[in-house]
Amino acid sequence: MSASKRPRSRARRIVWIVLLSVAGLLVAGILGIVIWSQVGVMGAEAGPLASVREDDRIAVSDTGGNVVMSPSSGESTVGLVFIPGAKVDAESYEAKLAGLVAEDGMTVVITRPWLNLAFFDPRPLSTFTDAAPDVDTWLVGGHSLGGVRACQLAPDADGLVLFASYCANDLSGSGLPVLSISGSEDGLSTPEKIQDARGMLPADAEFVEIPGASHASFGDYGPQAGDGTPTIDDPAMAAEITASVAELLPRL
Repeated sequence: MSASKRPRSRARRIVWIVLLSVAGLLVAGILGIVIWSQVGVMGAEAGPLASVREDDRIAVSDTGGNVVMSPSSGESTVGLVFIPGAKVDAESYEAKLAGLVAEDGMTVVITRPWLNLAFFDPRPLSTFTDAAPDVDTWLVGGHSLGGVRACQLAPDADGLVLFASYCANDLSGSGLPVLSISGSEDGLSTPEKIQDARGMLPADAEFVEIPGASHASFGDYGPQAGDGTPTIDDPAMAAEITASVAELLPRL
């Protein structure tokens, strides 16, 4: 081999080594995310979940991979697509949202985000509204990280509800009816963070801060690291959520 060819051969080997190293790091990173997303998933507490499944006013089904709660009467014209927080099971929210179905006649579709993380789920809103084709007016909402994703889907909905969450994208000029429900004891989506992101929402957005509610008060999956200590009980919390959303419905 000539002297001129040896440097080129050496350069090609270096390029291949670099490319293989980068590919290995990418594969390792992807595998790490997948593994992390499946570890420590917060499941639904048995008692609250059973109370929903035993309520004859509510029909619960698994449609297209989503949990769908609808009035047993079959009559529903307004729906809510609800996106869970990071690594929280869909069923963990059934009890807190059950009043919207039983008392207000809404249909609630609780999604199952890819990898248990809403940011990794690129599916459009229609993927979830198709689970209840007879409903013609749709709110989109979510808890924590699920609410951030709901903000991204909001332009395709008739309204937005944030549950202990806030938007990272600007909806201030959207004209959407928006409701933000938060907790005074939330250690994650703190009252300060909710206030700081207020400018991302329309000027007439409604804000409800529930006294004594923590971040985990919006579901039934147990305590959450970094959260505050709630002083409100589960029935009162569910009633506050139901009443708050009901006040938004006339604006749709």
